[in-house]
Amino acid sequence: MTKRKVILDCDPGHDDAISMILANANENIEIEAVTAVAGNVEVDKTALNARRVCDIIGLDVAVAEGSNRPMVRETQIAESIHGDSGLDGPNLPDVPKTPVHDQHAVDLIIEKVLESNGDITLVPTGPLTNIAMAMVKEPKIVPKIQEIVLMGGGTFGNWTPAAEFNIWVDAEAAKVVYESGVPIAMFGLDVTHQAQATDATIDRFSKVGNNVSEFVVELLRFFKQTYKDVFGFDGAPIHDACTVAYLIDPSIFDTVDVRVDIETKGEFAYGMTCVDLLGVTGEKPNVKFAQGLDQNRFWNLLEDALKSYS
Repeated sequence: MTKRKVILDCDPGHDDAISMILANANENIEIEAVTAVAGNVEVDKTALNARRVCDIIGLDVAVAEGSNRPMVRETQIAESIHGDSGLDGPNLPDVPKTPVHDQHAVDLIIEKVLESNGDITLVPTGPLTNIAMAMVKEPKIVPKIQEIVLMGGGTFGNWTPAAEFNIWVDAEAAKVVYESGVPIAMFGLDVTHQAQATDATIDRFSKVGNNVSEFVVELLRFFKQTYKDVFGFDGAPIHDACTVAYLIDPSIFDTVDVRVDIETKGEFAYGMTCVDLLGVTGEKPNVKFAQGLDQNRFWNLLEDALKSYS
């Protein structure tokens, strides 16, 4: 099987960290780089957290700091969910061994895609600022991107009644990406809210008994509590890991090809992903939209990944 080359563009973030862990554990995924964007917390913190995760899982790739704010709006962060550090819960080193790459994330994405054979998949699990900025700065990358597999959006919101956080933070960037013509697989709240780690899931991971599984357990305990406090959930949705799970085994998910447009002008609906499930617009589909997942296979995949670090 040909390895899937990916750039993980993220804003760690508890679920971003788990997404990195899952990708690194799979022999059929080759991580070309990790790029950080402002989202869950400020970009200096997300880059720091990405480096910390690389240390914990032994991932040796370039980690580049990217956009420190959305394309048009002011910076928005989600510290109520992820804590002040963005990875509250575990005890993490202040200074990771993994260095910051000397390029800006946008330039690193451009370089990697241009040098490729059109076989790099971008996996954004935060706001789409870095990806959109790369497309605007160097349009030649657009036809060379194999696919964009992203976490964002849905048919309902979690940060406003209409909008999911990642898209709401930078809807202008999302509009650039969704209208780019690059194949997109979209993992929004409709599917990621089905991937909730309950106490039983956390206990299951605890029994794996290595340093990476313990790190994940500490992440999930904190994340589960904030989701209960803020949203009243009984589990922690592992939103971002759905993207990597799809790359490993697409058959875990139920998907449908639809048209998705991004609302950037609405008074109440800014950041809404307008998912045309009934085909009422007559527009050509631009997104593979995930609606459901096989929970047993999803959790088995994560558990197997954690066991691989023993």
